[in-house]
Amino acid sequence: MTENWAADARWFEYSRAANPIGSGRVPAIPMARFPASLHADRPTGVVPLDVGVELGVDGVVGSGPVTSPGLCASFIRIRPGDRLTTRPTATSELYYVWRGCGSSEVDGRILQWESGDVFVLPGGCESIHQATEDVTMYWVTDEPLLRHLGVAPVTRRFEPTLFPAARTELELEAVVAAPHADDRNRLSVLLSTAPNDQIQTVTNVLWAMVGLLPVGAVQRPHRHQSAALDLITACEPGCYTLVGRAIDERGEICQPSRVDWEPGGAFITPPGLWHAHHNESGAPARLFPVQDAGLHTYLRSLDIRFAPPAR
Repeated sequence: MTENWAADARWFEYSRAANPIGSGRVPAIPMARFPASLHADRPTGVVPLDVGVELGVDGVVGSGPVTSPGLCASFIRIRPGDRLTTRPTATSELYYVWRGCGSSEVDGRILQWESGDVFVLPGGCESIHQATEDVTMYWVTDEPLLRHLGVAPVTRRFEPTLFPAARTELELEAVVAAPHADDRNRLSVLLSTAPNDQIQTVTNVLWAMVGLLPVGAVQRPHRHQSAALDLITACEPGCYTLVGRAIDERGEICQPSRVDWEPGGAFITPPGLWHAHHNESGAPARLFPVQDAGLHTYLRSLDIRFAPPAR
């Protein structure tokens, strides 16, 4: 019997189909905000930061939580003495310990962690997390990317790696104390693992930064083609981000939207939008953005750009 292999074939006229995002057929990534109340005083469990409805993927066969097309960010809550198991279908997992301390058993090995620590795990890891104090972690994986591709990881591209908070703090202090530090667009430290030295990212897909926003600082606008999933780790009222589609001749964002910060809150900065961070609070602030910039850097599509210095 002859099979009909053309049943799913489709044809579109080029000029009308070349830009599905611009036409609205593919929804743009939203500029969404996730308040700290999502995870405050929650029982042990995972709280995904899901915008699947906005992205038009909710309910699709094989779908799951999604924060950007390639990444899923979640808050993990673990009560003292409780245990939580994770095993995502992902090439990369990143954990930022926002509060508390505890341990993770990963493939029979024990990792101890505390507040401010960051650790990354490669694909195929089953992890059993246990809290000795009340724990809130920020957890980011590239599981949505693998769901879209219909694949599972077959090799581990890096080793499980811990970035102790104390060492990261020393590295950040050195950046702040360096000559001409005030002339830099950001006072930050990028995290990287040895197999990803060429692209200088924390995994083959994920990029992560520990950033400081000093008192009175205005970090000038910049933009990139990777979506940023931003966690605010510490701030006082008066810290915010301005986001917009264009900058004027002075390098200022035109008709910006404002996202106010709160400790333990998170927000999405969509790709291609200009954004600038402001601290009018009178106290230093901290942020921890995670992006799929490892993948974009490998593809040579990151296209990061900075506004000219203020005159």
